Order: sequence, then structure tokens, then C-alpha cells
Amino acid sequence: MAAAHTLRESAQAAAQGARQALGGSFAAISKWERELGKLRVLVNVGELGQGEREFPDDEMYPVHQFPEIVGFLHEQWAGGGEPNAWVEAADGPREDGFYNHQRVAALRRRGRGCCLVAPIVLHGRAWGELYVARRVGEPVFGRADADFATVLAAVTAAGIAQTERLAEARRLAFTDPLTGLANRRAVDMRLDEAVELHRRDGVVVSLVVCDLNGLKRVNDSRGHAVGDRLLERFGSVLSLCGAILPGTLAARLGGDEFCLLAVGPPSDAVVKVAGELCDRAGELDLGEGVSVGVASTGDPIGPVHTARRLFRLADAAQYRAKAARAGEPVVAGREGGPDEDPVVRLADSPEPPSGPERRRFRR
Repeated sequence: MAAAHTLRESAQAAAQGARQALGGSFAAISKWERELGKLRVLVNVGELGQGEREFPDDEMYPVHQFPEIVGFLHEQWAGGGEPNAWVEAADGPREDGFYNHQRVAALRRRGRGCCLVAPIVLHGRAWGELYVARRVGEPVFGRADADFATVLAAVTAAGIAQTERLAEARRLAFTDPLTGLANRRAVDMRLDEAVELHRRDGVVVSLVVCDLNGLKRVNDSRGHAVGDRLLERFGSVLSLCGAILPGTLAARLGGDEFCLLAVGPPSDAVVKVAGELCDRAGELDLGEGVSVGVASTGDPIGPVHTARRLFRLADAAQYRAKAARAGEPVVAGREGGPDEDPVVRLADSPEPPSGPERRRFRR
């Protein structure tokens, strides 16, 4: 679990470990989704029964069918006791007379002889459950097994807590706090990976660089709170347009600069979305629209061996769009071949433009 990067990986490691430690033929981890009132199965491992998948998309059970996860914890554990595991057997009630018809029916339906259920408690609240089963004919779990399962559930809870903390740290490291979009660090990492994919397999990689016009005027005349609202609204427009292209990353590079990174879609589809972005940004009642530049390996822009070159091409195209006050995107490579296109020449110049045309190139 310590090596897991996602909740799915963490749950899989916990289920595998518990199944082996308890000598089970099957194990599962479920999460209690309180807002839905259901137990959602995150992972199944071992010998899967009919209809079971390792990572199910929609295997959920109403929590009222399994009142122990709610009633036991809230009535006994919250009252000062400890969360303990319990045993169900396919051939009859437990020693204390308790009999959960749904669990017993599931055991019989899937050819299992008994199961252990251990509540997973996280941050002082019931989070879900660890479930381990054995085949028909194998020894029924005993009290010692249940006590061991309780310990394993506590270890599972600690692992899940660590996974959640790491996920939150990654989210903060790669997310712009104002807009909720990806940040520059996330773009750099994804773009490096995308260019390597392009070099190896010829996958089309496209970058749309945007400069939100009029932000300084809004900040100076109406205050930074209104300027922030403009950034947030444009961020929503960018995210909406990016969603048209599957797998596209929408990001804020910093200040009034944003981008879309598309890996796979043809360049024409990316340019069409960039045009849609210009139209929607022009409809915002704050600001003065957006200047958009596009660079895609699907257009005649010459070889792209580094992320830096694609960024310079998109940045140069965006500069030309801003200088011309264009209401549509400027696309590198569409004014002729690499030698004739002024965007490509601008991006390939050894130094950024000087004087009134000066612009800071990124990366």
C-alpha cells in the first residue's frame, strides 16, 4: 500500500494482502458512499464469482442490507467499544445468533462457504469494509481470524489515509488554486511525455496557447476581485471547450495565460475547438476576448523533437494573434511551409522580438 499512487491501487494491495494472510480464496474492499447510502466495491481479488470483476464500475449494494457497517459502528464502537470483525457462514447463523440473509445468500450463490467482514474506520468514521471469503468445505473462520481481520482493517485504513494525503499533495502541486485547472508544472510534465510519444509513435500533439485580453484594465478599473472572477469564468470556458477533445488538458500557465494540450486528435479538430474558444471568450461580459495561437505536429511546422519547440511555435502564433487583434486563432504552419510561415520563422529566431514586438518566450 505504501507504493500505491491511487485509491484503486491501495485497495487492491490491501485486499491481496488480507486474502493471503487469512487464507481466503477471495477478498474485496468496499467504500461506504454516504451520500448515496451504498457500499461501492472498489476491488475484487482472488477467485471471482459470476458477474464479479476485479475493478467493477457499478457494483454497489444498499447499505441498509448490511446494517452492521452502520448500526454496529454507531451503536457500539461510537459508544466506546472497538470495531470488530464478524463471521458469516453459508450453512447457518453465527454463534451469537445473528444472520444476515443478504450475505449468506451471496455466499451460497457464489459457491463460498464463509466470510469475514471487518469495518474500515478512517478519521474516526466508518469508511467501508474489508471482506474475505473461503471456499465451501474449507474451515470456517474463527474468533482468532476475526481478531486478525480487525487488525488488518486498521492497517488498511492507515494505508488508505496515506494514499489520500499523497493524492491531495499531488493535486495541490499540479493544480492552479484560483481556477482549479492544471498548472504550469502539470503542463510541462504532460507535454514532455506527449512529445516523446510523438517521436516514438507519430502521435499528433497540439498546443493551444491563450492570452486573456483586458485583464489589466479590469484589475485597474474594477479591482482584483473582479479580475479574479474573469479568470475563473474564462477557466470554465476553457475547460468546457477542452472537454470536446477527449483527454485534453486545460491549464492556467500563470497570470492571464492559459493553454490546452491535446494528444491524439487531428490538428483540424484542435483548430476548430480553438475557434470555439475565441467565440465563447468574446461573449464574456468582462475582458476583451482572447488571443489564441495553435501549434500542432499534424501541420507543416517542421520536426518537433522537444516540448520547448512546440511551446515556442504556439507562443509565437499567439503573439501574432494578439498583435493583429485577431478574433480567431492563428495556426502555425498554415501560411505556407516551415520556410514561408512567419510564425515558424518567429519561433525559430535565435532571440525573441525586440522593441514594440518584444515578448517573453516561455520555457
